[in-house]
Amino acid sequence: MESKKSYMPIKVLFSYIALLGLVVTVGWFLYAENVVYNKLENKIAFEKTKILKVSKLFSNVYKTESLARKTIQTNSEEDFKSYLTETDSLKSRIDTLKQIVTTQYQKTLLDSVTYLLSEKTKNIKQLKTIKNKADDEVSVNTAIDEITKMEFKLRKLELQDFNKNPNQLGSYQRNVLQKYVDYLNQNIPDDSTNTLSKQASDSILANSKKLLSNVKLKAEKKKESLNFEENKLLKNEIAISDQLRKVLRIIEREIIINSIKNNSLKEKSLKKVNEIVTASAIIGLVLTLFFSILIVSDYSKSQVYKKKLEIANFKTKNLLKSREQLISTVSHDLKTPLSTIVGYSELLGNSDVNTKQSYFIKNIKNSSEYITQLVQDLLDFSQIEAGKITIEKVPFLLPEVIDEVAKSIQTVYKQKNIDLIINVDDKLGTRIVGDPFRLKQILSNIIGNAYKFTEEGFIKISAYITENNDFFVVSIQDSGIGIEKGNQQLVFEEFAQANENIEKKYGGTGLGLSICQKIISILGGNLRLESTFGKGSTFQIQLPLLFDHSQNTNIEEKKPVIANTQKQTFIVLDDDINLLNLTSGVLRQEKHEVFSFNSAEKALEAIENTPFDFIITDIQMPEMDGFMFLEKLKNSGYSTFKNQPAIALTGRTDLDAAVYTEAGFTTVIQKPYSPKILLETIHRILEHDTLPTADINEKEETVTSELYVLDTLKEFLGNDEEALKEILKSFIENSSQNLNALEIAVEEKNTAEINSIAHRMAPMFKQIQTREIGDILRVLESKALDLSEAAAIFSALKSKTTVLFDALREEVV
Repeated sequence: MESKKSYMPIKVLFSYIALLGLVVTVGWFLYAENVVYNKLENKIAFEKTKILKVSKLFSNVYKTESLARKTIQTNSEEDFKSYLTETDSLKSRIDTLKQIVTTQYQKTLLDSVTYLLSEKTKNIKQLKTIKNKADDEVSVNTAIDEITKMEFKLRKLELQDFNKNPNQLGSYQRNVLQKYVDYLNQNIPDDSTNTLSKQASDSILANSKKLLSNVKLKAEKKKESLNFEENKLLKNEIAISDQLRKVLRIIEREIIINSIKNNSLKEKSLKKVNEIVTASAIIGLVLTLFFSILIVSDYSKSQVYKKKLEIANFKTKNLLKSREQLISTVSHDLKTPLSTIVGYSELLGNSDVNTKQSYFIKNIKNSSEYITQLVQDLLDFSQIEAGKITIEKVPFLLPEVIDEVAKSIQTVYKQKNIDLIINVDDKLGTRIVGDPFRLKQILSNIIGNAYKFTEEGFIKISAYITENNDFFVVSIQDSGIGIEKGNQQLVFEEFAQANENIEKKYGGTGLGLSICQKIISILGGNLRLESTFGKGSTFQIQLPLLFDHSQNTNIEEKKPVIANTQKQTFIVLDDDINLLNLTSGVLRQEKHEVFSFNSAEKALEAIENTPFDFIITDIQMPEMDGFMFLEKLKNSGYSTFKNQPAIALTGRTDLDAAVYTEAGFTTVIQKPYSPKILLETIHRILEHDTLPTADINEKEETVTSELYVLDTLKEFLGNDEEALKEILKSFIENSSQNLNALEIAVEEKNTAEINSIAHRMAPMFKQIQTREIGDILRVLESKALDLSEAAAIFSALKSKTTVLFDALREEVV
């Protein structure tokens, strides 16, 4: 698939930057407009305050004018004082307003208002003075009236004394009444108490009245002058009030105009904000759509690329799996002919042959050994890559392992003049825990390379403990050809060597050091290389150090298996009738009591009332497997179950031995197995002896050119020919039934059923060593079975089983 660089992250980043830039720009504009808007709001609020103050001034002016009119009308001193108080308050408000107005013109107008108020106060004072003078004239008139009244009271009568409303009388009646009044006035007698004479009284009253009349005339003339002044002052008062209101209206109008102007600017600011928000929203939408289209487009492309990568990855995994299967198959298929070639080469080499034939045999042997090593390396490499390599943790003596490997390789290269030096720290003389088999594999490879690439000189093997006592180091130093510094890392890669000439001169697959490095890594250690070209190399193997602290410090010798004389009761469970009969038969030959079942449910029912000593059960069974059977038994509460030993029989290679131990099994035996292995295992359990480490990985099967081998069956049956015939008959019958069921499952493409039936059939075929049929069943047993190939595989199985059954029937006859 073509590799294309994805720019989607850059586009996403750029889109975020663009949107962030838009947000910042819009935010800045909105902030600037908000500042302007707030200023306008403050101005409008300020102008409203001025309008409110001017309105209050108008109210105060009207109140002042009202008090002024009242003062003029009443000429009261109290009203005048109220007027002065209100005027002072008005001036104070004007001063306050003067402090907040902004233009000089408005301040000048307010100064004129203050001046007009002062003029108005002066005008009112003048009017009050004129009013007081007018009151003097009223007093003179009052005096004249009182003198006149006195005159009448002294000597004269009036018409009113006889009639309250003389004007309502007729002219004749009024004339007659007047004549009567006049007559009485002329004939009224004098008061005897009066000291003054009538003539003197009249003279005093007349002169007084005359003087007052003169005063009155002068007062009337002055009144006319005062009236003129009063009218003038009233007009001035009206003019001042009009001028005052006019000035205040001008101020108010200016303030309102400013407010209108500020409101207009405010609306423009709001409109501008709306325009900015709208424009930014449109730009943001356009940018979002634009980048969304780009990102969605890239995402679609990435999904296409992802799908292609997944397909490529799937193909790669299949190729790797196919490679693994190919390596495994080829390796297995090569091992048998290679063993034959090596065997016959040895036989030919030991027979009488001439020099030329000996040369040929030597070449054949060398080539066979090379191919054998290649096959073994491929198998190891395949197992490591598949994660199927197993690591043991058993006690062993490191000096013995080093000595055994080094000496065995030394014998191969005994023709070379090489000194072997082995130095092992005394602290490593006790047993340590690890995997001696894998350590031998590593040492064999590295020490073998040291001998291969050293023509003469020395090979020094040292073993010691690190300073922190957590690791031990095995150092292999040689005086060979060495490795160039630039190629030192290359030697640890698969199928690679230091240079092209190495393979031509020394041979090798290029897998050895790679396998060693991987195994050491799995063991929790590391492998280091120090080399000088032309002088030699030093490999250092560092592995975790764990001393064996068990009580038995000596390596135990293998004890011979002694038949147990104590008879036991066994519960044997297997869904394969043939293997069930074989296992039961072996136990019965040893005089043990056996209860055999092909169903876990039936076994549980029987155990409830059956005392027993051992359980031997198959693992993979229909309905209830061995794990579930043991779990139910432990939870059953049966009085007959007292944690008796349980042995698992399995053909599975995908589970670690620890899985069986954790489930409660004492040990596990891998199918196919021999009676000897079964009986040895039972004996070790009874004797509380150490059980061998369960090897449940796929083992290399014994390969034979024969169609089948009945030796293991005969061993199971104690060479009882009649029993063998019965087992073979039962095997043919059960296998035919299983084949029919398998054919139906293949037709129905039921993978689970195919796996189950193939697993049930496989152990017995492996037991009689029918390798080809066993391989076919292994394929059908795999969960990765390709159903499209199942029919062809079953056809091959059926043809091979037909041939096998025909041959077995001849054994039965």
